[in-house]
Amino acid sequence: MAIKEVLVPELSESVAEATLLEWKKQPGEAVEADEILIEVETDKVVLEVPAPAAGVLSEIIKGDGSTVLAGEVLARIDTEAQPTATAEADDAAEAAAPAAEASPEADTAAPTEGVVAASPAANKILTEKGVDVADVPGSGRDGRVTKADAMAAQPGSAKPAATPAAPTGVSLDGRPEQRVPMSRLRARIAERLLESQQENAILTTFNEVNMQAVIDLRKAYRDQFEKEHGVRLGFMSFFVKAAVHALKKYPIVNASVDGNDIVYHGYFDIGIAVSSPRGLVVPILRNVDQLSIAEIEQQIADFGARAQEGKLTLEELTGGTFSISNGGVFGSLLSTPIINPPQSAILGIHATKERPVVENGEVVIRPMNYLALSYDHRIIDGREAVLALVAMKDALEDPQRLLLDV
Repeated sequence: MAIKEVLVPELSESVAEATLLEWKKQPGEAVEADEILIEVETDKVVLEVPAPAAGVLSEIIKGDGSTVLAGEVLARIDTEAQPTATAEADDAAEAAAPAAEASPEADTAAPTEGVVAASPAANKILTEKGVDVADVPGSGRDGRVTKADAMAAQPGSAKPAATPAAPTGVSLDGRPEQRVPMSRLRARIAERLLESQQENAILTTFNEVNMQAVIDLRKAYRDQFEKEHGVRLGFMSFFVKAAVHALKKYPIVNASVDGNDIVYHGYFDIGIAVSSPRGLVVPILRNVDQLSIAEIEQQIADFGARAQEGKLTLEELTGGTFSISNGGVFGSLLSTPIINPPQSAILGIHATKERPVVENGEVVIRPMNYLALSYDHRIIDGREAVLALVAMKDALEDPQRLLLDV
């Protein structure tokens, strides 16, 4: 027998532990090398755990929902074993179960009232998961729990109570509730947002920007840009460039607090808030001052796609000196974004809408966007925050400033 251990992948220094999601294989089943066996959820990303070698999954040590540490053994693979016919035999037994149960002999061996019947394979799987067979809804004949039912069962799950044919003291008023535990990512988001509000002296300043110049520039070069660079020219790259333009002028907005020290960062790593199925994540654009508009658009598009698939790495979500949150993609007109610690400021951008504004004494219609800069008032004074936001506004209303750095 040659055994290969399946281990929890390395986690970053900022991640202490992780949670197992759902095993894709069960003991006795064949696995291929590099086949994904289970996913591990940290407070930042979901990591896939591949099989280190081909063979048979001989043992699962940590079940679904377990809390694990980096390097911990999750399961073992026997690289010399052959998959048994147990699974096929169990499936055949389950298929034959209805006929057996219909026979007089089966009737005499039927479980007593209140006892749930389950196939041998289902019992084995439920025992490994620590799930009571009585808590699993059976899809087989007369409520028999099949192997498929057992594989779908989750630790802590319970069979829903049968709905009574008529009210018997229970109010069925059509007001359902569902209680589910927070994912590790969602719990960490909640923890960090609360921490940010408690530890930072957050203040928000607002301004509005006329987006006409950016819209005209984008319209003029959109097709040529996409043909040349293979990526769509969006608006976010202009906001990123405008933010870096302002951070260079006012370095305190790009700084952070470390104890009683202020750390001035000589680089510009911009976090871009991205929505994912498991919650908000903030991948980092590194050294943005050295990136072209096309490179920024390519990285943002890549972040967005991989966030939906849960493929972002821990390294891509670590660090950052400043963040941008775009509530406008969901239709938000105004918000007060919360700082992403240990950063000291965050820019909130919103939906661009045509609004009446006064220019040279006349009311005209312009595509306007409200900008919001939340900042840590412990180290950033109102003057620097307001001037930084004005610098962003000026760069967006006259994009040539970004070329001339004025």
